[in-house]
Amino acid sequence: MTVAVQPVTPDRWDDLVAFFGPNGAYSNCWCAWFRVRAKDYDGPANRRLLQRLTREGAVPGLLGYDGGGPVGWVSMAPREQFERILRSRAIGPAQPDELGVWSLVCFWIPAPHRRKGVGTALLDGAVAYARSQHAAVVEAYPVDTVGEKRPGAELFTGTVTMFQRAGFTITRHARSGRPIARLTV
Repeated sequence: MTVAVQPVTPDRWDDLVAFFGPNGAYSNCWCAWFRVRAKDYDGPANRRLLQRLTREGAVPGLLGYDGGGPVGWVSMAPREQFERILRSRAIGPAQPDELGVWSLVCFWIPAPHRRKGVGTALLDGAVAYARSQHAAVVEAYPVDTVGEKRPGAELFTGTVTMFQRAGFTITRHARSGRPIARLTV
């Protein structure tokens, strides 16, 4: 499968809406989970947030296209746009004032397109996009699946092996032990 990865700009908003469908990808998330505090997380508000960011040119993520339409999504932006990461004890930054860090927080690939290289194409496209925007580091918060099988719904942040294959260095968060993947771009 050949996947062309493109930033979600205002002219691609309708593609994203059609791709996410009436449930906003997963449970009306609209990929806002990491962007807002728990008390502000709400389906209709999540959609409005993502639409506002897109309309204002913030590029909240990228879509992967294979021929006729989108087959995958990856959410990535400068880390300061992700309030929940900045406040998190489990994945929060060791150096909150570090400049040029972009966080890659979520993949959404519908079941018919999984295991066809879409995730790898999205990751490669995300790194290339971050580099084009002068990011210094791409950081992600993958799930370690070594030795255990996990349901697909738990893998939305990607897997440790996926990031290792792409050249990311994996460390463990000082407080939580959660894997943190980092790549200098």
